[in-house]
Amino acid sequence: MDRVLQVGPLLPSLHRNLREHYDAVLLDDQPDGFLDEHGAEFTAVVTTARIGVDRALMDRLPRLRVIANFGVGYDTTDVAAAAERGIAVSNTPDVLTDCVADTAVGGLIDVMRRFSAADRFVRRGDWTRGTYPLATKVTGKRIGILGLGRIGQAIARRLAGFDAEISYHSRRPVEGVPYAYAESPEKLAAWSDALIVATSGGAETRGLVSAAVLEALGPAGYLVNVARGSVVNEPALVAALTCGRLAGAALDVFADEPNVPPALLDLDSVLLLPHIASATHETREAMGDLAFRNLRSFLVEGSLITPIPQG
Repeated sequence: MDRVLQVGPLLPSLHRNLREHYDAVLLDDQPDGFLDEHGAEFTAVVTTARIGVDRALMDRLPRLRVIANFGVGYDTTDVAAAAERGIAVSNTPDVLTDCVADTAVGGLIDVMRRFSAADRFVRRGDWTRGTYPLATKVTGKRIGILGLGRIGQAIARRLAGFDAEISYHSRRPVEGVPYAYAESPEKLAAWSDALIVATSGGAETRGLVSAAVLEALGPAGYLVNVARGSVVNEPALVAALTCGRLAGAALDVFADEPNVPPALLDLDSVLLLPHIASATHETREAMGDLAFRNLRSFLVEGSLITPIPQG
């Protein structure tokens, strides 16, 4: 029976599946030095997008052949190190597209209409002392999407129902879409009433939403981030929001999760979510099933269902 190393907590159903079909070991439960003695016994790792597998861990697993990742993002795994070793890496795309897109649109509506802030207004009893301030209309706005992959396109389709005008920026133009391509994030932000970040994480996109992009978005602009906290220059974002150089933001991800910049906690112009874009029962079960099927497919047939691109 193949020996599988579980790195980090997993969905209960995936956790059970691993133990029913494999000799699975949770690394967190093992004593110091466990891998020094047993590292060579493991041929597979199952982990999450939040934790991943770095080069140092790979080096302690000399017979490692596959990393099955629970999540669409894989920036926490050292893909270059895996490629050097010939280690296959999978993720769980598509199955979380709808829920992440739903969250992006929900966040956009919430922050522009200030629904969460209005809820707090009522709960504090402030309604008895005056009317709530006017908010901003969503329908008909110009929405920029940074990263027009599966999730970005799903967001765009949903926003069509709001008669939104859509433009986007990706590493290269996407064929077959009806949306205008912006040559840079700055140009996209300058055009947009709201900018939705849906690009992948990792070194290539770190700080892509820079201080210059936020300045281009401007004091009437809104930012929605359902990608990775690393994509946004967080200090610049905090400064823009606290100084009124940005109208608002809906943030599901942060640079140092679960730590959120304290300056954002009391801002009614900001919606703060605890990285829950894909957090529905249906989507998480589908992600767990796909992660398990990737692992089984590789160990039985030597191929992955949803491999990540390497090289």
